[in-house]
Amino acid sequence: MKEKIQKLEQEIKEALSSVRTQEELEAVRIKYIGRKGALTEMIKSIKDAPPEDRPYVGKMINVLKASIEGRFKQGSASGAPVPAGKPSGIDSSLPGAKFDLGSKHPLTQAIDEICDVFLGLGFRIVEGPEIETEYYNFTALNIPDDHPSRETFHTFFLDVAAERHERTGTDHKALLRSQTSTVQIRIMEKEEPPLQIIAPGKVFRPDATDASHSFMFHQIEGLMVNKNIKFSDLKGILDLFCKEMFGKSTETRFRPHFFPFTEPSVEVDVSCMICKGKGCRVCGRKGWLEILGAGMVNPKVFEAVGYSPDKWTGFAFGMGVERIAMLKWGIGDIRIFYENDLRFLKQF
Repeated sequence: MKEKIQKLEQEIKEALSSVRTQEELEAVRIKYIGRKGALTEMIKSIKDAPPEDRPYVGKMINVLKASIEGRFKQGSASGAPVPAGKPSGIDSSLPGAKFDLGSKHPLTQAIDEICDVFLGLGFRIVEGPEIETEYYNFTALNIPDDHPSRETFHTFFLDVAAERHERTGTDHKALLRSQTSTVQIRIMEKEEPPLQIIAPGKVFRPDATDASHSFMFHQIEGLMVNKNIKFSDLKGILDLFCKEMFGKSTETRFRPHFFPFTEPSVEVDVSCMICKGKGCRVCGRKGWLEILGAGMVNPKVFEAVGYSPDKWTGFAFGMGVERIAMLKWGIGDIRIFYENDLRFLKQF
């Protein structure tokens, strides 16, 4: 009986060593420890052994059974067989693991799409710091000292030491930039015309958060400086941009406005893409939607950076990325961009 047990043990080990799939493992299990398996039949034959040998034979069979069952359980738990004496957790016949891939955030997609339009028109992308000074955020942009935007309820001022501007020698308080126009000034200080740049980035304003306002949002500022730049150049480029973003049938409208850093200044509207200009709830029954501000660069801005207004002219424009994205995709609440709701994000 002892020889039979040892022979069966060796046979089971050899069978396990050749197993490569879960199906083969299950076949070996059924053959040896199934209801009619060889080891099961051997257990039933203990009663035929001499009475004095039964305890010893029973112990040998139980030890063998526990050992073999352990190997089968280990193989099943790991998803692959574990041959005797050579454990393995790999079953090459199983399908590979699937990983969910993420995608770009809709605001990133909007920024990329806007930038692609202007890159195709010869502009280049530039960046600047989010922590700025009053000089770059206000003074150099011809915003007067008593302008409401300089008040604390319109700007995030920082409790840090004032920074001295190298060229003017004056000290200016630090703040979180409230517009990406600051990048224009920094680039013009460092580079000579001609220039064609766009500056995407975050801006910060202490606004109460609601469906159309956020204390942090994204802007894209554009600037072109060269000889004999005219207002018609501005209109042509922005009209082309609007058609690329909202469709070839999109119409544009330029309304007179005022910005300290441009003169003349305009606000640019596009025909409502929902009602096609007929008037609806989205456009307030007007048929038009405001999307950006623009204008010819004020000569005082050129003087602040050392450009000669008699030699150079240019235009600038700025747009809110969130507003563009909301209009393009019909999103009614700016807050949904920042809620990390996968049901929303997976749509993009």
